Amino acid sequence: MKKSIIFFILLGVSLGCSKDDRVNNNNPYLPNYPVDVTLNLNLPQYNQLLYDTNAVYVNNGLAGIRGIFVFNAGGGNYVAFDAACPNQPLSNCSTMTINGIKALCSCDDTEYSFFTGQAPGKEYPMKQYRVQVVNSRTLKVYN
Repeated sequence: MKKSIIFFILLGVSLGCSKDDRVNNNNPYLPNYPVDVTLNLNLPQYNQLLYDTNAVYVNNGLAGIRGIFVFNAGGGNYVAFDAACPNQPLSNCSTMTINGIKALCSCDDTEYSFFTGQAPGKEYPMKQYRVQVVNSRTLKVYN
């Protein structure tokens, strides 16, 4: 009996734990495009990321659906999101723009927080990507 209980506890723990820290990006409006971008913060187009609460738009190489936003959330923490509006089908208005610490979708004038990726009352958050701090001047964004 004790072996059965231990077996089921271990089974539950092993099935409940993930080997990967994947971000849930299931969104019917946004396809899964590859993201693999390295940012050199010494370059003028990215050096704003050296300072807290600044964001940059990146649209080169493998940079998601409509490009990506990379945001310095403070304390050495960075987040990256796709620039495509998460609650809109892809269209000519569905590329968001930076508006301070938020991203603005011009299709419906919704603002999404760069801290959380969410907007009040919206079903889907912004599509998030992983950010690896390679060193103090280099970031790698990928999925």
